[in-house]
Amino acid sequence: MEHSNHPFSELFEQLGLDASNEGIKHFISTHQLPANMDLVEAPFWSASQASFLKEGLQDDSDWAEIIDQLNASLR
Repeated sequence: MEHSNHPFSELFEQLGLDASNEGIKHFISTHQLPANMDLVEAPFWSASQASFLKEGLQDDSDWAEIIDQLNASLR
C-alpha cells in the first residue's frame, strides 16, 4: 500500500485542533500520556477524534504513520 505523507499540521486540522506550530507544541507539552495508555484511550479526545485515530491505525490508512508520530510525541 502506498502511503501519503501528511504533516502534523494536517493531522491537527483533521482533529479540529490548533494546527499552528505554537498550537501543536502547546498541545504536545500539555497532553503527555502514561506509557501504559493507548493513544485512542486518552481522556482528552472527543469520541469522533478517538474514532478517527483508531480507524486510521486499524486500517493502516495513509494517516497511520503520522498518528504513530503523534503517539510517540505524547510520551
